[in-house]
Amino acid sequence: MIPFRIAALTVAVSTVAISAFTVSSPAQTIQVNKENRTIAITATDKVTAIADQATLHVGFIAYGPDSNTAYANGSRVSNAIVKALVDAGVPKDTIQSENQQVAPVQNYQVDKLTEAQKAQRQFQVTQSWTVKMGANDAAKALDLAVKAGANQSGQIDWGFKDENAPEAEAAAKALKRARAQAEQMAASLSAKLGSLLYASNEVQPSGPRPMFRAMAAAPMAMDKVQPLAINPREIEKTATVYAVFAIE
Repeated sequence: MIPFRIAALTVAVSTVAISAFTVSSPAQTIQVNKENRTIAITATDKVTAIADQATLHVGFIAYGPDSNTAYANGSRVSNAIVKALVDAGVPKDTIQSENQQVAPVQNYQVDKLTEAQKAQRQFQVTQSWTVKMGANDAAKALDLAVKAGANQSGQIDWGFKDENAPEAEAAAKALKRARAQAEQMAASLSAKLGSLLYASNEVQPSGPRPMFRAMAAAPMAMDKVQPLAINPREIEKTATVYAVFAIE
């Protein structure tokens, strides 16, 4: 179960609606006038939770003196990376291709290399995948991929297996807060809060996620290297609710 922590609340309260206007929705039309008085509230609430799912980006770049050699080098690395992940128990259908390309190396990319090095880097093969897994498995999967040759890897997108759960939690808390504010306003008007007539919510996007790039070292030096210390990130979900209540 995802451990939720209630964060601070932000509430914006609208004035009591007395003049006539109409609130429309696909489900209903609410007439607001002197005979049908209402209180409209806008409330924002948020929850935070530790991610339980990770989408890992892994990839590599391989070179060759000509297109065929570069492709052969890339094929070897490509299949080694996928094999390492599958052999470790990562389901193959969670390893999805992101991009792949065979292309000449541009002069500016090798202008600081020796002539001999330039000769070996005339063409390049790049490829990348996304790999979905439990958040706690991201460090191990990255370690396996890098040691298999994934020398351009490390970005992790954190998320939830059930994205609706934290969003619904935030919306429910915002609506509860809206009702509490409406009850206070109704009491100040010597009135009684009636039923909820209309409600809508908007889930705010999560904040930016950090990116990390890991470069593979020589295989002989990697044998005893431990996986990077990677911890799942805490994600914040915010919802804003607009609610219209009747007053009696």
